[in-house]
Amino acid sequence: MAHKNKVIRSINLDGETICVDVFRRPDNTYGFDEYRRDPEDGRGWYSIGHYGAASFGTFDQAFAEAKAKVSWLRDAVSE
Repeated sequence: MAHKNKVIRSINLDGETICVDVFRRPDNTYGFDEYRRDPEDGRGWYSIGHYGAASFGTFDQAFAEAKAKVSWLRDAVSE
C-alpha cells in the first residue's frame, strides 16, 4: 500500500541517518516523526520517535511540537 502522508518538511541530522519529517495527512491534519536509517540495512527509514500518531491542526503547530520533543532539531533549524 502506498504511503498517503505528504512530507512538507524533512530535516536531516548530520550524517543523514536520522531525520524528522513533518507531514500532512489526507484529512489535512499534520504530524511529525523522527526516523533513522542504517546504510548497511536495506530496509530504509524506520520510526525511532514514535510521534506519528499525534495530530495537529497546522504545520506550525506540528513543527513547534517536533522542536519541543526532538532535542537535536532545535539546533538543526534556525527558525
